[in-house]
Amino acid sequence: MHPLRDGIQSGDAILRLAEAGVIRMATPFAPDQVQPASLDLRLGRRVFRVRASFLPGPERPVRDRLEQLALHEIDLEAGAVLETGCVYIAELLESLALPKDLSAAANPKSSTGRIDVFTRVITDRAREFDAVEAGYQGPLYAEISPRTFPVLVRTGTRLSQLRLRRGEVRLDDAALLALHERERIVTSAEPSIQGGVAVSVDLAGFDGLVGYRAKRHTGLVDVDKPGAYRVSDFWEPLAAEPSRTLILDPGQFYILASKEAVHVPPDYAAEMVPFDPLVGEFRVHYAGFFDPGFGHVEAGGAGARAVLEVRSRDVPFILEDGQIVGRLVYERMAERPRVLYGAGAGSNYQAQGLKLSKHFR
Repeated sequence: MHPLRDGIQSGDAILRLAEAGVIRMATPFAPDQVQPASLDLRLGRRVFRVRASFLPGPERPVRDRLEQLALHEIDLEAGAVLETGCVYIAELLESLALPKDLSAAANPKSSTGRIDVFTRVITDRAREFDAVEAGYQGPLYAEISPRTFPVLVRTGTRLSQLRLRRGEVRLDDAALLALHERERIVTSAEPSIQGGVAVSVDLAGFDGLVGYRAKRHTGLVDVDKPGAYRVSDFWEPLAAEPSRTLILDPGQFYILASKEAVHVPPDYAAEMVPFDPLVGEFRVHYAGFFDPGFGHVEAGGAGARAVLEVRSRDVPFILEDGQIVGRLVYERMAERPRVLYGAGAGSNYQAQGLKLSKHFR
């Protein structure tokens, strides 16, 4: 295997790592499973309904906690419905044998976040979700909790993605400003850069719409069937208001879009970081990875909006047009991917504006 360079590992490097046994899989990769800077993770044969979410802690494998907390076991080979309000732990088909200088991070896939399925990756002896320590050797599991729509999943369904990292490669604010001056990573004339570049919400509207609010008590969504469902069966369109504001109702789920168009140059990857709760009682953007080439002209984009998955917490909250709702951090790639996001099959959101998940037509 080629020696690894510092940075986020590209799709080509992921394939080399799989050949070297660093990434192990129970069945061969699907043709479009490896992305420009991440690997889609597939559900395995079994999922367990559990009493509550958990972290195993530094002394225990996930299996021990499942023996204590599992209510029942579900076979995914023929498919199974995961109900809203429940917590499940699924085995994954991928496992890891990382060298001591390689770590990993996970996030929900964009399509997963846009249907309000909350999912996090867990490892044995984990002390935090979605983080795989350098040198980890062992299985991977996914915690899955559908919040709004019941979902149909099966062995091979992909809800999460994994990004592999060597070294400390996140750009500080000075480097981020220099990158913006060279590449114009957001369309703001004077972007706010403080621990990442600010992203704000667009409530002026897209052809009269500012977003969608999820309906309650809908039918299920088969996660593996794109274009299978009518928008009107699952979503209420939200018209733009003259005040350019939107009141978020507690417990409701919204799809909105950023005011800025975002650009991820080919030698970088980006991630939407958790939003500071001190400036608003809401959560934005479950699915945080932006691959190299997102919004990039060479890959068929000229900037693309960040779609915002928004859920208010315990109290109604008023969003205003242009209000900052998140920050993008950028990291250097170890090598430029041969295929950028949007340049090949499987890129559903290149050049997007306000866009629901790929499941809706």
